[in-house]
Amino acid sequence: MQPGKPSQTALTAATHRAAHQVLEQGRIFCDPLALAILGQEAEASVRALADDPARRRMRIFIAARTRFAEDALNSAVEQGVRQMVVLGAGLDTLAYRTRFADRLRMFEVDHPSTQTWKTERLSEAKIPIPATLTYCPIDFERQSLGSGLAAAGFDPNAAAFFSWLGVVPYLSGIAIWSTLAFIAGLGGEAQVVFDYSNPPDQLSADARASHDIRAAQVGRDGEAWITHFDSAALRVDLLSVGFSEIEDLSPKAIAARYFPGRPTTAGDYGGHICRAARYTAS
Repeated sequence: MQPGKPSQTALTAATHRAAHQVLEQGRIFCDPLALAILGQEAEASVRALADDPARRRMRIFIAARTRFAEDALNSAVEQGVRQMVVLGAGLDTLAYRTRFADRLRMFEVDHPSTQTWKTERLSEAKIPIPATLTYCPIDFERQSLGSGLAAAGFDPNAAAFFSWLGVVPYLSGIAIWSTLAFIAGLGGEAQVVFDYSNPPDQLSADARASHDIRAAQVGRDGEAWITHFDSAALRVDLLSVGFSEIEDLSPKAIAARYFPGRPTTAGDYGGHICRAARYTAS
């Protein structure tokens, strides 16, 4: 992202989430705040995306990763988790609409410029900030997640859920693995949901073309994709840093889960949604 400015990709992701509410009527996930946080002209803007197949594919992926993360959070809360951390929160609205706000200590971690922009958007949209939510301004590439969360009151020995959507491809391997190792090394049970893409050379010709177009676009915005993962190697590495349970949805698996019975050309390579968990011995 450009110095002193909010994340353009955070705005793009928020626009896709809002567009899903309008163009697919929130079929995969419902977010009553998605349009409001973008402002009065949001609905007209998102309707302009209706006839773009590439944007629709990205919109559906973003809707699916959001639904997956929220379903995982709901399950975690029912199992006793009482801390939620949204890493790279952007304009994500989960903390402002979850039915578990009174049962969770919530933290939003993001770059200071993006976080300031978000609080301005919330104020303009008259969306109240829950009393159980704390903001943690952190630059992932330059600051420690552990120290930032500790200063905000996060308990490293209590069970926690981390949502980390739309961030990993933009970070260096060092930043990614330091974050994952921190989560896996917490004193309490922990799980994290994140998304990633396979290397371009693993993609089909059509998927590679779409990837290259999107990669060029985010690169022009100053937020280039710099990290990809081979799925098999990622699983091995997640286990090696301390996670004990891995759930990884390929494009084919995403289609099967959220569009059951519908024909699909999705394969095993492309954008993935992953949940990694570590449970303490009972």
